[in-house]
Parts: sequence; structure tokens; C-alpha cells
Amino acid sequence: MDRYEINTISIRYQYEIMLKEQIIQDMTSAMKSRDPSLETLRMLKADIMKYEVSGKDMVATDDVVIDICKRSIKQRKEAAEGFNKGGRPELAEKEISEIAVFEKYMPEQMSEEEVKKIVQQVVNQMNHPLSGSDFGKVMGAVMGKCKGLADGNIVSKTVKEILK
Repeated sequence: MDRYEINTISIRYQYEIMLKEQIIQDMTSAMKSRDPSLETLRMLKADIMKYEVSGKDMVATDDVVIDICKRSIKQRKEAAEGFNKGGRPELAEKEISEIAVFEKYMPEQMSEEEVKKIVQQVVNQMNHPLSGSDFGKVMGAVMGKCKGLADGNIVSKTVKEILK
């Protein structure tokens, strides 16, 4: 291995841990300022570390961190709904504040108009007339193009509207 290859590997490694490093920096600044988001950042870091020790050569890339954030946001949304239904708005508010922390590390989500354009492009690319039974094919193609930049519920709703 020559020097060029070593430098390329180290640059690639530095790029891959960028979001993880940002979380650690934010956690450090939250500790210093006694920010209430510290607890949420610690949970996020723990989830990342759990992923990294789950197997050999597991590195928490930006995509992995984004997936962890997505999963955490979904869990918090469900918990907040449950707390609201159970008459515990103070706990629902805590879950919503945690969602705001996780959303800082998510890429900007596509608007409904952008999703609609992509769905329309996918439908137009498919040569045969589509019906409701082609929902899975269209959803798979659209989600492949969006790659985490659009909420699955919005994509699903848009696909159903267009296939009607």
C-alpha cells in the first residue's frame, strides 16, 4: 500500500464519521451549557455505539446515523401519540422535544410537490397502464429515487392518489 492509498482511506474514513463526530461535538457543548437536549444526544450516541459493536468492521456512516435517527423519530412520534391518547400531554411534549433534536441530523425532507413530481416520473416511465395492484412496484421505484429524503407516508399517499 503506498502513501496515496493510505491518504485516500483516511480521507474516506474521516468523511464517513462526519455526522457521528457532529453529534459528539453537540453533546460536549450541551454538557458545558447544561442543555436539556443532552439526554437525547446521549441516547443517540448510545444507539450509534451499539450499532458499531454489533459486528466486525461496523462503522457508523452518515447513512447509518440517519437511519438510526429515522427509527428514533418514528418511535418518539408513536410514543407521543400514545401519551396524548392516555391523557399525559407533559410526556408527549418531552417526546416531541426529543424529535426536534433528532431532526437536526436528518437531511432536509422533500416537499409533497417534489414527491408528486417523482411519482409522476416513475409512473410515466412504466410503459403499461397502472392500477392499484401496481402500488408496490411504484412505491419501490419511488423510494429508491428518494433515498430517505421523503417520508414514506407522504410517498404512499401520493402514489395512491396518482394510481386512482
